[in-house]
Amino acid sequence: MTMKKKLSLKESAELLKILKDRFEKNSNRHEGIEWNKVQAKLESNPEKLWSLNEMEQTGGEPDVVHYDKNTDEYTFYDCSAESPKARRSLCYDRQALDTRKENKPKNNVEDVAAAIGITLLSESEYRELQKLGNFDTKTSSWIETPAEIRKLGGAIFADFRYGNVFIYHNGAESYYAARGFRGALKV
Repeated sequence: MTMKKKLSLKESAELLKILKDRFEKNSNRHEGIEWNKVQAKLESNPEKLWSLNEMEQTGGEPDVVHYDKNTDEYTFYDCSAESPKARRSLCYDRQALDTRKENKPKNNVEDVAAAIGITLLSESEYRELQKLGNFDTKTSSWIETPAEIRKLGGAIFADFRYGNVFIYHNGAESYYAARGFRGALKV
């Protein structure tokens, strides 16, 4: 069964209002970017609007953080204060989920991100996010793990403590109630 990846007109209008309000309240995240141009881009990309709605519904509070004039793309990140609540208690990827013998989590980060239509934040993106405010002061977020680390069974996550961004490692099959993931979406 194929999932519908388009919002109704009412859902689109409601989401656009939420996004516009957040955009206006957090102008430090996107200086020089005009909302009307962002909205026009979103309205012409219904699947991306659907993905933003999924980010919102899972607690991510997406907001515009960058505009690339070369590609004419706006980048949204999950900007919730803590790791998105409905995306916690997940191991890193399908391989980790399949190899875990007992007490398996309900899902894994990579599959959930793919279903939403977003990518995990990279380490550099996570560090850029932290320049916009203090995020993950009580939680942590899985971030994109380099292949060489993943091949050895590990995965990396990040948080913000003591005024600094910390990047840590864990077994990819681990999962915690206070660890989720943050995503990025280019529109």
